[in-house]
Formats: sequence, structure tokens, C-alpha cells
Amino acid sequence: MQVQAIVESYPGERRWALAILQDIQHEYNYIPEDALDVIHGHIGTPVAQLYSIATFYKALSLKPKGKHIIKVCDGTACHIRGSSLLVTGLKQLLDIDPGGRTEDGEFSLDCVHCLGSCALAPVMVVDETYHAQVTIEKLPAILESYRQGGGSDE
Repeated sequence: MQVQAIVESYPGERRWALAILQDIQHEYNYIPEDALDVIHGHIGTPVAQLYSIATFYKALSLKPKGKHIIKVCDGTACHIRGSSLLVTGLKQLLDIDPGGRTEDGEFSLDCVHCLGSCALAPVMVVDETYHAQVTIEKLPAILESYRQGGGSDE
């Protein structure tokens, strides 16, 4: 779906700004810069305010994300159980830092403060799939499952 079609599917009222941004994020895995102008033209919210919303919420990004978005939890339970080792392993395997995207556009890596799954610690989410009690040894197989077009539990 094109940005214009997403924007026009909402009434021309400012209260829909966040919902529009979320739908664009969902469609493109980021919010293209020109989308802010389209939204402004439809609902009248100033571009600076739309930018502010897009940078405030962690779920939104103005930078292109990978086809597969990896989120590693670094909340207390996950941190204690080795989430920092997972981040180090992913950095090495993917050659990116948190906040980055692989050169081929396949993966992006983010660290988050909590995924609300402490019993699964350390946990990471790839796209919408939770991977529980992840170890550095499991990372290559998990990544490969996404490279092959699927994704898996382990």
C-alpha cells in the first residue's frame, strides 16, 4: 500500500497522527521522510510535531529497518541471564551495532529495555516471534532460519 493510500484511509483530523504513523511503519518497517509531508497535508499536523512523535516512540523509526527486525531484551532478568552476550554475538554475526541494519537489508538490531517476558530470559524477538532462553550458541541457527525465509522457535 502506498503512503498516500494509508494516509487517506483516515479522517483528516490531527488525532489520527500516531495511528497513521504506525500503519506506515508497519507497511515499510520505517517512516519515509516524504510521508511526514503527506500526513501534514492530510491532517494539518506540523511536520516538526510529526517528527517529534516519530522519534519519541521506540516502535517508530525514521531510518530504514531490515526485513527482519531483531529486538534483544536488556531488562533486569535478561541482563542477569546474559543478554549482553547475545548483543555481542549478534554484532559479530551480523556486523552491525544496535540501531543498525545489515548491508544486505536483511536484519536490523535493536536493544529494548523490557519485552515483558522475564520467565523466558534471555529473550529476543525477531519480527513477531519470541525466542526464549537464547544462548550465543543458538544465534547462528536462529538467524539462518530467517535467511531461509522462515523463522523458527529455536
